[in-house]
Amino acid sequence: MAEGRGVAILVGAGDAIGAAVARRFAEGGYTVCICRRDATKSQELVDELRAAGLDAHAFSVDARQEVEVQKLFADVETNLGSIEVCLFNAGSNVNKPLLDTTEKLFFKAWELACYAGFLVGREAARYMLPRGRGTIFFTGATASVRGGQGFAAFSSAKFGLRAVAQAMARELGPKNIHVVHLLIDAGVDSEAIHQRMRAARGIEASDIPPDSLTKTSSIAEAYWFAHQQTRDGWTHELDLRPSVEKW
Repeated sequence: MAEGRGVAILVGAGDAIGAAVARRFAEGGYTVCICRRDATKSQELVDELRAAGLDAHAFSVDARQEVEVQKLFADVETNLGSIEVCLFNAGSNVNKPLLDTTEKLFFKAWELACYAGFLVGREAARYMLPRGRGTIFFTGATASVRGGQGFAAFSSAKFGLRAVAQAMARELGPKNIHVVHLLIDAGVDSEAIHQRMRAARGIEASDIPPDSLTKTSSIAEAYWFAHQQTRDGWTHELDLRPSVEKW
């Protein structure tokens, strides 16, 4: 086990990308805090990491609620240590025809994928700035740079999150806070995508060509790579896609 390096707080950390990042940073010596609306859903992962001798904790938080985000960060800083890495990974990938996109749906997509990212990123900066170090990650998507058919709500939210990340990078970079926007221009090799492909096209997971979906472990390695960069060669935006992806 690597020497302890501080805390990596992962907000919106589900069973795919969030879990992979938790594993990678725990293996790298960080105390990982896996944060989602229902912490009990992360208990199996916490047990797995602890059984391997790694330091992991699960927290419940609604990232759309300012008070809950502030309490989460305060609790982690007080009880577990300094937050050196923050990942915002929440999102609401909804695909609806324009005329079926209700005001409520549009607002909920923005609130979860953009507004919550602002709250989390701002709170991370609040603790990192006095120490003069830290890395803040935001998970982006194809929708961050292209408004596709049926994605008015989701694309506007992801466009907005990208703008938040850029603004933060320009403000915080000179103060030694590395802000990274990872644009995943691909289907992610996860159970959720497998189910979606099965429902839409009748494709079973065993029929998916090798390396045509991006593995969650590859995404976690990209985050780890960006975090290890020296300040004379920082990446702000990194796009990932399999070799067969059209773009």
